[in-house]
Amino acid sequence: MTRYQHLAKKLRLAKKARQTRWAPFWAIPKALGKGRRVHPGRLTVIKRNWRRTKTKA
Repeated sequence: MTRYQHLAKKLRLAKKARQTRWAPFWAIPKALGKGRRVHPGRLTVIKRNWRRTKTKA
């Protein structure tokens, strides 16, 4: 790992980190209805882990 990262790369990596987070708690009843009990990760479109899949950033 380099000592200093370029700002553009850091911003790209931050965007990738935001995309893999769970959905907020209020998004589940909004998307699927009030009675559904679903894991928040199910609404996350991009499921990536830093060990499994690497990015092109």
